[in-house]
Amino acid sequence: MPKTNLKTLAYNKIRQKIVTCEYAPGTFLNEEILTEALGLSRTPIRDALGRLEQEGLIEIRPKRGIIVKSLTVSDINMIFEVRNMYEPYILKNYGSLLPVERLHGFYDIFLHTDSNSECFKNNDYFYELDSDFHLMIVRSCPNVYIQNNYSLILTQNARFRYMTGNVSNNRLEDTFKEHLDIIRPCLQKNWDEAAEKMLYHLKESKKSTFQLIFDGMDNGTIKF
Repeated sequence: MPKTNLKTLAYNKIRQKIVTCEYAPGTFLNEEILTEALGLSRTPIRDALGRLEQEGLIEIRPKRGIIVKSLTVSDINMIFEVRNMYEPYILKNYGSLLPVERLHGFYDIFLHTDSNSECFKNNDYFYELDSDFHLMIVRSCPNVYIQNNYSLILTQNARFRYMTGNVSNNRLEDTFKEHLDIIRPCLQKNWDEAAEKMLYHLKESKKSTFQLIFDGMDNGTIKF
């Protein structure tokens, strides 16, 4: 396999283990552990570790090893701060570039989803659907720097979801309604209203996220 492919393979494998918390926050790693676990040589492992450190997923400590970085309350707050800046801005300035067929597709999914649907039985399906919806919006923006920064947020968001587990059915229903409220003005090409609805959705998502954090801290399932 070409070296570039091995580097990508090492990066994807280690990143996945961190995101899914197989390598939980606070876990100490070293190159020997990783080369043995992944069956790869040190060169692609080192390249992957450099990328993961830049993304804020690990910290390389000289003579001590590699530690998987914790995800803090402050991190979650900063994630929403950046989302509040990017997503409404994209709708206002690049909404006309959104793929109309995909908007209609998401509208149909969110409109006809109820408590008996797959979303309520499989949270991974909901997370993927939610991520795809927001990614569709961000990827309509031709600014690659915004897209690259947003990809870092997605990684940390995925980690948080694995750390906290399930979300309530009530929040799922509210999320679908909020997504519909964003899509409707998009289909009418009312980008100011779409941006306002996005801001409201992010505010409610942040509120729900912090409630989940505080509940988890109270019962000991989440530690920051």
